[in-house]
Amino acid sequence: MENDKKLHQARLNNNCPTCFGTDGLEFTFTQGKRENLLFEKPSSNIEGSLYCHNCKNTIYPVNWTSDIERVYDYNKKIAETKRQYLKIKPLTYILLLLAIVIIAAAIYLLISG
Repeated sequence: MENDKKLHQARLNNNCPTCFGTDGLEFTFTQGKRENLLFEKPSSNIEGSLYCHNCKNTIYPVNWTSDIERVYDYNKKIAETKRQYLKIKPLTYILLLLAIVIIAAAIYLLISG
């Protein structure tokens, strides 16, 4: 299962390339997270999107001005990225413990029998 977590959100004072409003632009930076029954792990890439609240449109990078690109680079550095980690869930520990018990029982039966 893939989930996205919002890392950073920033309002801009730049002109919107579509409606030319100066107070509606907002960057949102998200990071994906892969999760299943055994573990969860965040992805290494960060997605950034620009939305204008005045004209209710997503502004795609092809329409960005050089000023918007500079602000994007600055805000991407600010966005806190989660470190690459592997969070193991309780089911993994249970299965690992069960495997150790089964192996120990098999070794005991081989030695005693």
